[in-house]
Amino acid sequence: MNIARKFHTASRLINGKVLVTGGYNGISLNNTELYDPSTGIWKTTASMSTERQEHTASVVTNVNVLVAGGIKDGLFLNTAALYNPSADSWTVTGNMHRLRGAHTATILRDGKVLINGGDSGDGFLNTAELYDPSTEIWTTTGNMNYKRVDHATSLLTNGKVLVAGGLYHGPLNSAELYDPSIGIWTTTGSMSDTRQCSTLSTLINGKVLVAGGFNGSYLKSAELYDPSTGNWTTTGSMNFTRRCHTASLLADGKVLVTGGYNGVYISNTELYDPSTEIWTSIGNMNIAREHHTASILTNGILLIAGSEKGNDMYLNNAELFPLP
Repeated sequence: MNIARKFHTASRLINGKVLVTGGYNGISLNNTELYDPSTGIWKTTASMSTERQEHTASVVTNVNVLVAGGIKDGLFLNTAALYNPSADSWTVTGNMHRLRGAHTATILRDGKVLINGGDSGDGFLNTAELYDPSTEIWTTTGNMNYKRVDHATSLLTNGKVLVAGGLYHGPLNSAELYDPSIGIWTTTGSMSDTRQCSTLSTLINGKVLVAGGFNGSYLKSAELYDPSTGNWTTTGSMNFTRRCHTASLLADGKVLVTGGYNGVYISNTELYDPSTEIWTSIGNMNIAREHHTASILTNGILLIAGSEKGNDMYLNNAELFPLP
């Protein structure tokens, strides 16, 4: 990349390119860049009007990219902006109702974007709101039962949204379901382990895999959530403890986990097979990293970008990881 960064976002566009936005490398960033898989080159694109890190980015209407919230050099944001790839331009869109960073964003079946939780600078949040791309307006929706930051969310095959874990007065094991048809969160079964900075992946069979995280100790444990019962069951553990890693659902239904941190930065990658519930190490990245992004390209290769590597060292390095 042209700029070193962590706490950025990466979004694969309809044209197959990958848009990276914002982040942090000693200061909050407003610059953005595009990776073109056909040339292997990063190109600087139009900058956002506001610097932001720990924000979210969502591809809406299958074309534009919505960035929302985040932190600008210690100040929490409620602003949002839309990137138009065809015009290479950003436009301001409606503001969220709450300042928030380190939240999550989920694209619902109807195309709206659900934002929930995070940190407002004055405390952690249980609030949630919806962005409608057709009107560019945010509306509040039901509150979660628990405040949480550093949580994970995933869209279920039934259209509901599962949120699990996070941090509030310590790491959480609680989980909740959001039903877009009624705008209400309901509690569901709790995980066996409390965990923050973990990953959630909805599998092809409809179950949800949570992996790794941190609860005072670095975790390698993994669990499966079954929406039909509302219960979690333990599944095979990863070979390495890790937090702040990435998890990518592959076309064959397996889940690829990369990097993270467990007292040292991790270069290892491993693959979860739902049919056997076994994790297999499949090689190392060239550079150990956490707070990076992982994007599956249309050519079936994983693009890994950015990170930190300790001692205020930020990476502009990117690498391509052929998928198994």
